[in-house]
Amino acid sequence: MADLKEQHVCIKFCFLLGKTAAEIVTMLREAFNEEALSQARVYEWFSRFKHGDMSLEDQPRSGRPSTSRTNKNIQKIRNAIMFDRHRTIDELEALTGVSWISCQRILTEELHMKRVAVKFIPRLLSEDQRANRLDVCHEMKDQLKTDPDFLSKIITGDESWCYGYDPETKQQSSQWKSASSPRPKKTRQVQSNVKTMLICFFDIKGLVNFEFVP
Repeated sequence: MADLKEQHVCIKFCFLLGKTAAEIVTMLREAFNEEALSQARVYEWFSRFKHGDMSLEDQPRSGRPSTSRTNKNIQKIRNAIMFDRHRTIDELEALTGVSWISCQRILTEELHMKRVAVKFIPRLLSEDQRANRLDVCHEMKDQLKTDPDFLSKIITGDESWCYGYDPETKQQSSQWKSASSPRPKKTRQVQSNVKTMLICFFDIKGLVNFEFVP
């Protein structure tokens, strides 16, 4: 069994090097495997060092459960995070007065939340736009019932930017050479600044029409 104090020293060493709590958890698991401290304990020690308590000794315990995760504090964190979901744990700690580790535990264990990155999508539709698209789909579905060949008569289109030229790739410019011949050279090329838009129209059978526009 690994000495817990050794891991406390490792956490302090990594903290002084500027590592994040998540990075320290990963390194401890890699070094100590199954004997590594839990993520909650690592975050707790990280929070202590962050607030200036650099002692490696465990704090005295009274035997009573922590009173930080009370219903009042849980409601504080819930209200604060619902008002602005971008808030960090550091901001929640300063705003509510609840310790960093308690904020983290309330978010993950009591409120069952996790921090995720935003997902980028091409566009966001308004409620009117969604309703209009739904109406069009219903109309097409009804028309398909009366005319089974309806979909084969639809012509749709798409557009794409076309550049004046595409630079030759490294693989395309490769060539055979002997051991005594010099290595071929060429200047680096960038994608053409001259571009035009290609608009295509097609149906179930294929391309119907296309044209280039400025």
